[in-house]
This record gives sequence, C-alpha cells and structure tokens, in this order.
Amino acid sequence: MSRSLLLALLSLACAVPTALDRAAAQAPEVTGWKAATPTMDSRYGDPGAAAAQPLPGGAPAAAPITPTPMAANEPITHAQVSRGTNQLPNDHGQVWREYDISPYTIRLESSAHPEQLIVDWILRETGFETWHSTPVGLLSADRTTLRVYHTPQMQAVVADIVDRFVSTKAQNHGFGLRILTLKNPNWRTRAIPLMTPIPVQSPGVQAWIMAREDAAVMLAEMRSRTDFREHTTAHQMVLNGQTSIVSTMRPRTYSKGIIANQTTWPGFQPELGQIDEGFSLEFSPLLSTDAATTDAVVKLKLSQIEKMIPVQLEVPSVAAANQKAQIDVPQVTAVQLHERFRWPTDHVLLLSIGVVATPGPEKANPLTDMLPLPKSAPRADALLLVESSGTVNQPLPSVAGTPGVTPLAVPMTARQTTPTFHGRY
Repeated sequence: MSRSLLLALLSLACAVPTALDRAAAQAPEVTGWKAATPTMDSRYGDPGAAAAQPLPGGAPAAAPITPTPMAANEPITHAQVSRGTNQLPNDHGQVWREYDISPYTIRLESSAHPEQLIVDWILRETGFETWHSTPVGLLSADRTTLRVYHTPQMQAVVADIVDRFVSTKAQNHGFGLRILTLKNPNWRTRAIPLMTPIPVQSPGVQAWIMAREDAAVMLAEMRSRTDFREHTTAHQMVLNGQTSIVSTMRPRTYSKGIIANQTTWPGFQPELGQIDEGFSLEFSPLLSTDAATTDAVVKLKLSQIEKMIPVQLEVPSVAAANQKAQIDVPQVTAVQLHERFRWPTDHVLLLSIGVVATPGPEKANPLTDMLPLPKSAPRADALLLVESSGTVNQPLPSVAGTPGVTPLAVPMTARQTTPTFHGRY
C-alpha cells in the first residue's frame, strides 16, 4: 500500500467520530427517557437505577421529593404568658368557701389521703369539666380542710356532699356484699315477682331492688340449688363513705414469644407473658344526710382465659436447622362494669352481670374430671347483692388533745335543694 493511501485512511477515521457527535447534538431528545447524572436510589441503593429506567406512557421522570429543612435561625414559637391581675376572676359571682372535713378524716387514721374520697365524690356529682372550664373554679383538699372556689350554686352541691361524709348519723353505717353465681339463669322465674327493676346504662347488666324479707326468701331458694356458689364471706362489710376492694385476681403465665440467644442451647429462650385471671370488685357507698337513700359506685373487672391457642415457630440454629418452638396465644373473655346506682336504704340492691366467665375456679368434679371429654371455659350468671347492715359497732378514735382537729360536729354549710348528679359515675 502506498504512503498516500495510508494517510487518506487515517484522516477518514478521525473525521467519523466528529460527524457522529454533530449528529447527536442536532437530533431531538427521545421522549420517555431522562438523561441525568447518576444518583443514589434510596430504595435499592443502586447509583442511577431510578434515572436509567424508562417511564410508562412516555412521561418524564419526576425529581425525588426531599423535605425542606428548617432554617437554623428560625425561632421556636412559645405561648404568651402574663402575670394576670393577681386576683381570682369572679365574673360569674364565684365565692370562696372552706369546709371542715376533719370529722370524717379523723375516722380514717390508717388512710394516707382520706380527703381524696370526698374529692372523688364531688367530681362524680358535678362533672370533671366543671372545674376545668368557664367559670373559673378551684377544688383543693388536705386532711382537715376542703377549699372550693366556684359559684354559689356549685357551692350548694359541694356542701351537700360534704355533709353526707361528716354526718354523725351515718358515720358507722355498713353495707354487706355478696357475690353469687348460678350456672343457669332460670332463678329469675321465681324471683322476678319479688323484684322491682331500676334503670341501668351498661349493656347486658340488669338491676333490681327488693324488700329485705323477699331477698332473704330468694337467697334461701338459691342456696338449695346445686349450681349455686358464693364467692365472698358472709361478713364482707363496707362502711359508709369508704371504698372496699374485693379481688380474686391470680396471675397466669404463658409463653408469648421467643428471644434469640446463641450463647445457650437450643439457641433461644421463651419470652413469658402474664395475664391476671379472676375478678376485682370496687364498691363505694354514700348515704344521704337523712340516711333514707344510698348512692354507690360499682366497678367490676372480670377476666378469664378460655384457652391457649398453640402456634409453632421455626427457630433454626447451628445445632438443628429444622428446629421449632411453640408459643401460646391466649383467648380471653373480659367484662368491665362502671356504674352508679341509687336506691332506698331499707331495700336490697341486686345486680346481674349476665352469663359471663365465672369469678373463680370451679369446684372439682371427680367423675367428669377423669373422663377425656372436651372442656370449655366455665360460665355462670354473676350476681351482686348489696344490703344495708345498719350501724356497725366500731369504736371511734378520740380527738381529745389532737392538735389542729376540732370536735366531731357537722359544719355549717349551704343545703342543696334538688338532688342531681352528672352521668352514671
């Protein structure tokens, strides 16, 4: 090949890339593709993975959305605070009153804060929102004095509650509690004519009142049944103005999960859980100043584990590749009641929670326990019987020589003309 021919071929090879570059610069951009600098895709960690993929329908790729950072010098907003007028507002005629509650609190020397029971009843009667909205109000108590700042109408309500606590007529009045269960609710067949129903707001709960004589007849007939059981002692007593808690709750542990632990064999350990099973009853009675009617708040919590559902989990380890472990998922039945009741003191209150889980373990039956039969969680009609026991012989503490404590006397307070309470609590 001649020297001139070789030079011609070299010049042609250098000219071809230059022509291709000019053609690419003049060609229109292909729709549906985005030429961008390769970036890190946050979903896959692949540089340029998002930019290199065509979008369906030829739509251009959207830029990733990033949050706008807050400026370093942007101030933080604070609420405006002022010193006020250094006076309690009385736009609605609020007045300040101090009530002597020592005649009640002196009876509860063993309690750390007996004044809290009075505060709780005031909140039940007036409503929580009354003290946290307009008009401005204040409610505070220590062991000897209850301080209230509110309208005269609200002061009358508070005065009635305080009088019911400090009244010497009802200071040793007691109430007997009985928790009963019957597997068959057909006890109503003979008892319904003896009872008068009263309204209840909790679904599934029924309440009646009856005369003491009728209650004694009904209880005697119940005790003759084979499915009858009493879960409290016959002398379960609650004093007026106090709160009593009866509980049969007992913990039950189960394996709710596993925790990996390669330092011990077999490479894991069970994670234990605990469920309280049984019932808890909280009863708070309060007599009226003339002891003719009784208000009571009943809180009941009842739970029962029907069965444990087993679940197998795969837990491979170095020693066993196909290793499995079993955990349990509890199937629980729970009932809760929080209601306020009012009835004549000379009558008996009867509550039926309905056919629910039994409050306690069933009596052993040697015949059925030996048979390999499927057993379901026990159910029964749970009943609560409340009866006024009158004055309980209980010695009162002496206040002679006690500093800061006045003799037992009812303080002078305004009276409430019409009884009223807000809600069922």
